[in-house]
Amino acid sequence: MVNKDQVAGVAKQVKGSVKQAAGKATGDRQTQAEGTADKATGKVQKAYGDVKDKVKKSL
Repeated sequence: MVNKDQVAGVAKQVKGSVKQAAGKATGDRQTQAEGTADKATGKVQKAYGDVKDKVKKSL
């Protein structure tokens, strides 16, 4: 079962990828940097969700 942190993390990664690509395409370095940051935040959030899920399954 997927938890909300995993879903939110993946969603943030996708949003970050889109933002990063848009910034790159338009030459907007700030948007590109924000996209990179969103992707990183999403990866961390998903990893947190993965750990929570593993702990829950092991109990």
